[in-house]
Amino acid sequence: MHRDPRPGLLAAALAVLLLTTGTASASEGGIVLWPDPVMLVVMIVLFSLLLLPVNTLLFRPLLRALDLRVERTVGTRERAEKLAANADEILSRYEQAVSDVRIEAEQARRAELAIARSETAARTAQARADAEREIERARHAVAAALSDARARLRAEAEPLAREAASRVLGRVIS
Repeated sequence: MHRDPRPGLLAAALAVLLLTTGTASASEGGIVLWPDPVMLVVMIVLFSLLLLPVNTLLFRPLLRALDLRVERTVGTRERAEKLAANADEILSRYEQAVSDVRIEAEQARRAELAIARSETAARTAQARADAEREIERARHAVAAALSDARARLRAEAEPLAREAASRVLGRVIS
């Protein structure tokens, strides 16, 4: 806030203005707005004498307080802007860290999923191989049983065929 350092100049300009004004009168009978010159000089002297203490006691402290208020306001705004910039920077770092952690977690999840899939595939292949071996054993067992049954049937077929033929023919066939 800018203030005029010469308050006496303002008082002098006001005094010149009052001294150079013309007389004014009202229409009803002569109200004169121009004071008595002696009274005017006394008022100017009193004004000049009061100007220094009033300036010292009222205007300077008031203007100083206003200047301090402006400085505090500007300082507070600057601190608020710095804090806002700092908060934005911290928020940006936090968001970047969260993004990095999410990416890392996604990569870890995909790696775990790949491991789980490979383990599942290995277990499935092992189970399939075990099942194939079991089927092969069962086939061999069935083939052996079938071969054994055929051999027994062949051994029994000839005596049964002779007995059936002897019954059909009514005589004993050797």
